[in-house]
Amino acid sequence: MPDTGRETRLGVLTWPEVQRRDALLAVPVGSLEQHGPHLPLDTDTRIAVAVAAGLAERRGDTVVAPAAAYGSSGEHQAFPGTLSIGQSAVEMLLVELVRSAAATFAATVLVNWHGGNTAPVTAAVRMLRGEGRQALGWQPRLSGGDSHAGRAETSLLLALAPDLVRRQQCHPGNLASLPELMPALRAGALREVAPTGVLGDPTAATPAEGRRLLAALVADLDSAVRGWLPSPPPAEASASAVGRPVGPVRVGGTGRAADRAI
Repeated sequence: MPDTGRETRLGVLTWPEVQRRDALLAVPVGSLEQHGPHLPLDTDTRIAVAVAAGLAERRGDTVVAPAAAYGSSGEHQAFPGTLSIGQSAVEMLLVELVRSAAATFAATVLVNWHGGNTAPVTAAVRMLRGEGRQALGWQPRLSGGDSHAGRAETSLLLALAPDLVRRQQCHPGNLASLPELMPALRAGALREVAPTGVLGDPTAATPAEGRRLLAALVADLDSAVRGWLPSPPPAEASASAVGRPVGPVRVGGTGRAADRAI
């Protein structure tokens, strides 16, 4: 029988165990898309779930929903296995989900990891707030990182699920900046500029860097939520772990301008 006294995963709770009307719902928003030959298709979803779970560990009022695991990934469609539902579908999925959540939860934060979901998440939050609902959209700000399946995401997966990282398949991809690549990406031609699907260099990724990145990402999300909602009741186990607001999370020591993962 699960220990529901500290359980924060909505999917394993029963309805009588979901009673608090002042609770915050965290919804991980990911994708199912290629992440090079070395990372699994559900990389974005795994990272979003981990960041949302980290928020629940910090706060005493947060429940984590099962992930919205399909996103707007048309730029990756040329790679086998990618399943995309498009921006309109993502937007309406999130709108209807938060409308439903409002019957139980005081507020909802959408924890988005996939760059292709940025526009629909923003549009969904705008619509929901226009209806008077408490909704927040969050996504990371990575400084010195690479855009897709590179050092940052590979480090995070080495920390979260090392058995799923094919280290022997880690090779540098296209190292151009995201602004340089954007015209091709908007045209859905990612495979033309990155035949392996990798934007960046995953070869220097380490589990230690992944753990550091995850901690910094959770702190950034926590800071965003605290700036939006009143302080929650203290978490039983980890209230002392609350950090100061952080700026863009640095990946490695390159000093290169931030590129959002796609």
